[in-house]
Amino acid sequence: MSHVLSRDNTVIAYDRVGEGPSLVIVEGALVAGRTNHTAGQLAEALASRFTVYTYDRRGRGDSGDTGPYSVALELDDLDAVISEGGGEAFVFGVSAGAVLALDAAARGSAIKKLAVYGAPFIVDDSRPPVPNDYLARLNERLAANRRGDAVELFFAEAIGMPAERIAGMRSQPFWVGLERVAHTLAYDGAILGDTTSGRPLPSARWSRITVPTLVIDGGASDTFIHTAAEALANNLAQARRLTLPDQTQDYAADTMAPALVEFFSETSTTESYAA
Repeated sequence: MSHVLSRDNTVIAYDRVGEGPSLVIVEGALVAGRTNHTAGQLAEALASRFTVYTYDRRGRGDSGDTGPYSVALELDDLDAVISEGGGEAFVFGVSAGAVLALDAAARGSAIKKLAVYGAPFIVDDSRPPVPNDYLARLNERLAANRRGDAVELFFAEAIGMPAERIAGMRSQPFWVGLERVAHTLAYDGAILGDTTSGRPLPSARWSRITVPTLVIDGGASDTFIHTAAEALANNLAQARRLTLPDQTQDYAADTMAPALVEFFSETSTTESYAA
């Protein structure tokens, strides 16, 4: 494990494996990137071609959590990791981490190419939108130290998981680990903003992204993930779509790795990435 200081002097923990151009993986909700099994497998699968950085996002794992939170601070954290990789990097973002990576690219972070997987936007009626008061109720539970209830609210309303399944999860040993990072659900809620409202994506939010972007979804993912990917690709200047057969939001590293190797290794043109 290594550390880098973000702009506000928050310690960000990361691991590095492999050799070649830098590639940073940005994980989604409730995940500490360094200890996530799938991210670790993906890093190893990519290590023969890239120097892969997995890092614990702010408030998770061995990273610090200087407050008050803002999305800008998380963007600074990603920039700090990219700087460790030589000042520029390929970036792969997953779920809420995909949205953070998109915001970084729009802000002008030193991202050479961007790949995103399973961005959890809700842009139509293919599933119920996340309630308008979700984030307020989440923060109320966190303020009352009802961390388990906050995680339950996330699974029920942000993910749409059945109550009986959540009840079964609460009795499992891993639930304690979810409670430990429950406060970061508010961070992801802030990153997602109004993109889970059932309305079209805000056209201006990522209009400044000029780097080639691969928008990926899984063939076995829910319908709203497919429509989200299509909507996102249509909002980007240089986007290509890819659906990985049989994959859900929990992708298999040996399926994802070849797609990323091909995308990050190829020489692209503006024409080949026209949305």
